[in-house]
Amino acid sequence: MEIITLGDDIGQLVSTGVVITSIDDGTNLVGNAYFQGLSKLIIDEKQLTPSFFDLSTKLAGEILQKFSNYRIKLAIVGDFEKFESNSLKHFIFESNKAGQINFVNSTSEAIAALNR
Repeated sequence: MEIITLGDDIGQLVSTGVVITSIDDGTNLVGNAYFQGLSKLIIDEKQLTPSFFDLSTKLAGEILQKFSNYRIKLAIVGDFEKFESNSLKHFIFESNKAGQINFVNSTSEAIAALNR
């Protein structure tokens, strides 16, 4: 799990495949970001297990709570229109409104959202 620095306090997870498959993986990611002194992190939707986007698994809630607890802002980059779940769409809408966790379409949108 490698995180590159994009700015003073923004990091981006670098991986070509799924990295986050469990709560422990999410905890390790938060720990890595925290110990690197990052307060903002960008990850790609493809780095998350598909079950992350099934809210009934509670995986998203558990992992995202860790980001909130450590006050690390997160932007997840991807195409979220493909998900048909109304509860997930509502979750994404509310998350984006609050600003701690952001679901965006591009890295440039992620940086803008994290700097708000």
